[in-house]
Order: sequence, then structure tokens, then C-alpha cells
Amino acid sequence: MPPLNADDIDGRLDHIAATCERQGVRFTDLRRAVLGLILASPEPLTAYALLDRLKETHRTAAPPTVYRALDFLLEQRLIHRVERLNAFIGCTDAEAHDHPAQFLICRLCGAVTELEDPAVLQALAQAAARTGFRLERMTVEIEGTCARCAA
Repeated sequence: MPPLNADDIDGRLDHIAATCERQGVRFTDLRRAVLGLILASPEPLTAYALLDRLKETHRTAAPPTVYRALDFLLEQRLIHRVERLNAFIGCTDAEAHDHPAQFLICRLCGAVTELEDPAVLQALAQAAARTGFRLERMTVEIEGTCARCAA
């Protein structure tokens, strides 16, 4: 997901705050700050990179604080964890909540692009069904070279 500008981030955070309130979950200032940092970043962020950036505005932030915020954001399906990088990115479609994610990860620059290609989902679901396996959740991570690095 490309980084958003400050106005887009504020608008998205306000929308998320209103949605959380309607759903009866707390979107605290700290959770908002962590999500704002993720949305503003041009690359996926590790928990410790988030902690370093968060300490600029929340001096008492500690690893458990960040991990609790990340757990909440993951539970609400507002971010994705890119397992290969052990890092976090904003969800391109937080309204869809539980959609399967497909990530293209550049092995040279670390850029991550989220895809939502139903054909990929369908092909994997059909392949799984042929073996009698029933899909419950799916994240696909594909390593390669992005167009910018390939040029």
C-alpha cells in the first residue's frame, strides 16, 4: 500500500475511529498513532521501528505497548503482518475486513505491494479442494523484483 498524505491519513483515521465506536471497540490515541505511522510509511515497519518512531510523540512507549496496539489493529483487520519481513503494512481495503491477502515483496528494496486478485484465491482454493483441504484463511507472500528495481 503506498503511503498516504497527512490529510488522507487523518481522514482515514477519523473514519476508523467512528467505525470502531459503532462496533464498541476502543480506538485509543496510542492505537491511532501506531496506525498513523504504518499508513504514513512507504515500507513495512517492524514493531521496533514503530517503537522508535512512536517514542518521538509517546516518550514512555515500550515494546508491550506497541505489540498490544499491533494485536488490536490486526484483530480489527486494519493492518497486515508480512510474515517474511516480520513487519506490518496498512490494509488496502480495511472495509472488507477478512479478505485474503497476496503480497509481492521486492527482495532488493523491500517494497511490498498488496494484491487482491480473486483469480489467485480461486486457483488456490480449487487446488486445495482437490486434495480435500478446506481453506479457512490465506496469505500469499511472493518474493521477486519490483518494476523499479528491475529497471
